[in-house]
Amino acid sequence: MIRLANAQLWVHDQDDALAFYTGKLGWEVRGDVTLAEMGNFRWLAVGPAGQPDVSVVLMAIPGPPVMDAETTEQVRTLMAKGFAGTIFLTTDDVHASYEELKGRGVEFTEPPEERPYGIDSGFRDPSGNSFRLTQVREMAAT
Repeated sequence: MIRLANAQLWVHDQDDALAFYTGKLGWEVRGDVTLAEMGNFRWLAVGPAGQPDVSVVLMAIPGPPVMDAETTEQVRTLMAKGFAGTIFLTTDDVHASYEELKGRGVEFTEPPEERPYGIDSGFRDPSGNSFRLTQVREMAAT
């Protein structure tokens, strides 16, 4: 069976990202290793508490030779617009989770709002990556 192990988000600063994901979202560190033999490449992975088999790698935007300057700038531009990827989170009580995260300093771009599929809200991480926090409504089978 093929299973999802990691997903990746580009981040501007891995230390800032680590502080946000652990301090504000309450996630856990899954791995934090720096490899000197690979030019001090840092593998930094975090994941939601209670979901040990899910990790998000917080990857620094590389420079040459991995990524040319033009591509690096394109990635940064997409991140600034919130279009470099989206993480979808679910919760049983979006209003309570919204208040809890706001209390930890998460700045929401959209407060909880009724939608056909449930109650949905949005926020971004310090690098501009987009998150949806949703309380999904059970849909009637048709």
